[in-house]
Amino acid sequence: MASVAVNGQSGTMRQDPPSISIVGAGPAGLMAAERLAGAGFRVAVHERMPSVARKFLMAGRGGLNLTHSEPPEAFRQRYGAARDTVASWLDAFSAAELVAWAEGLGQPTFVGTSGRVFPRALKASPLLRAWLGRLGDLGVDIRTRSAWTGWRDGALVFDTPGGERRERPDAVLLALGGASWPRLGSDAAWTPWLEAAGVPIVPFRPANVGATLAWSPILRDRFAGMPLKGIALSHGRATVRGEAMIAAYGLEGGAVYALSAGIREAVARDGLAALILDLKPDAPLDRLAARLAAQPAKASLSNRLRKGAGLGPAAIGLLREAGPLPETPGALAARIKALPLTATGVQGLERAISSAGGVALDAVDDRLMLKALPGVFVAGEMLDWEAPTGGYLLQAGIASGVIAAQGVRAWLDRADEPVQG
Repeated sequence: MASVAVNGQSGTMRQDPPSISIVGAGPAGLMAAERLAGAGFRVAVHERMPSVARKFLMAGRGGLNLTHSEPPEAFRQRYGAARDTVASWLDAFSAAELVAWAEGLGQPTFVGTSGRVFPRALKASPLLRAWLGRLGDLGVDIRTRSAWTGWRDGALVFDTPGGERRERPDAVLLALGGASWPRLGSDAAWTPWLEAAGVPIVPFRPANVGATLAWSPILRDRFAGMPLKGIALSHGRATVRGEAMIAAYGLEGGAVYALSAGIREAVARDGLAALILDLKPDAPLDRLAARLAAQPAKASLSNRLRKGAGLGPAAIGLLREAGPLPETPGALAARIKALPLTATGVQGLERAISSAGGVALDAVDDRLMLKALPGVFVAGEMLDWEAPTGGYLLQAGIASGVIAAQGVRAWLDRADEPVQG
């Protein structure tokens, strides 16, 4: 079993500040580094990619959704089975604290119409530059192209351009990410090393990912890449308002991602997932039927749907995909309000925004230290939790870095006593 080497000799007190090795330079790892360096520890951050926070920068291309402004109780419910655990992270670092932190880096924020919180710059790069500047001022040593390859004789082993390097820090914090977007650095290559040390790992599954549907060649060729705006999508008892996009493989977009966990589990259990698409959620059924009935009898069905229901070509194509369209206004309105779709799967981890699975939550204590490896802490997406997009992912990931940093400090306060032979 791997262990953490503690600097110092038996019966002596440590002279230098304790050293901490953080593996992974995503938001969780960088936040932990900031907290620990700010407390006076020597911190080295190892990142196997040529630059840091690549997934963070990629997420920022869409506006960098930092967090959400909804009330705390509703916020916590977004984390499903892990909500009780994640709630403790949010207590330690709330949405309000994340906003204050960003603004402290010179990045003012605003709340969008959906309640999501964004930096005014609407991208990640200015925030990351300011953050790295702060870490540099705190003395954090960030080492890129430093790939962790496991433990050997109680030491961390890194593959670097200058050859193999070993470190024996006073504590280790792993923030290696999950298994989504592997080309950006999160490839879950670390799982065998932790499993060998007795750490239970839950298999990774795609989260916030598109659903697979068997489109006809006509729909796929004509409408792939076209958006569906202002829709409502339902699976089971869950309904999500938002947008989606027709993809060659099925459906993707925010409304689909929010339901993807339920779709994934239903497909695993039953082989399929029944979806209901409301193309006009703001139009009551009777009003929609009346508007359709008011269209000229000589008008084509497509024109009646376009003018009477305000549907675009992609939405009309979806209606036709489900079979022959009803002729009566009432039945046609009912189809528009409840279009049945069948998902046969979800896309894989390489197309997922995030992942479920990873280090089992019962494998860590309440300070995120691995029970099997005292002195080794974990944070971020490598833990087994998931959440929809909308600020919930980044908020919890950063908050877990705060919790793990607090855990490291508590551990080192205890470990700073004379080492007993």
